[in-house]
Amino acid sequence: MDTQTEMEPFDLGPACREVARLLGGIKDDQLSGPTPCPDYAVREVLAHLVGLTVAFRDAAAKTSGPTTGTPPDAALPVLPDDWREVLPRQLDELAESWRSPAAWEGATRIGGVDLPGAVAGLVALNEVQIHGWDLARSTGQPYAPAEASLRASFAMLTPPAVAGSGGPGGADATDDSGQAPDGVFGPPVDVPEDAPLLDRVVGLTGRRPDWRPGE
Repeated sequence: MDTQTEMEPFDLGPACREVARLLGGIKDDQLSGPTPCPDYAVREVLAHLVGLTVAFRDAAAKTSGPTTGTPPDAALPVLPDDWREVLPRQLDELAESWRSPAAWEGATRIGGVDLPGAVAGLVALNEVQIHGWDLARSTGQPYAPAEASLRASFAMLTPPAVAGSGGPGGADATDDSGQAPDGVFGPPVDVPEDAPLLDRVVGLTGRRPDWRPGE
């Protein structure tokens, strides 16, 4: 699939709602726990989501400013004290912003990089969806993204489409060819072709589908 020319607008709402559902199940004493992102504890994954929901919301609106023009920072993101109130609201705002057909048209800017709006929408979906899986695994919660959302991520992550997105450091973006920078997640992990679609998507991001805390 050519993500720049063939992607039709789709609803990020299911992915955002599934991640929002997880938030109430995260206990304070789990915030320092490990995640599939080696350098990130649960609190940093949450902080990353706080930042990227704003960045991709503003990218949908073609907003030019610090939230869309600042390159990813190598420093660990800091989780605000009010994240339990802020993040659910921002997930709703993110989903709503990409319901506008105009968000998927033309070019936008994210992480200081210009790219097609349709590609930015895919990256936003993948960021939310994969980091939702990170949180679910890290905090021992079930996770069931919508099949349509998983198929969109799978198409994006499978060469020659966008090779990856997300990961530590803030809102990541693709280059002007529609390709994501190498190593944003990690080398893909081999997953059987008959494995569940979620496992295959997770494997394409360099994660082990059987990952558990302490492993």
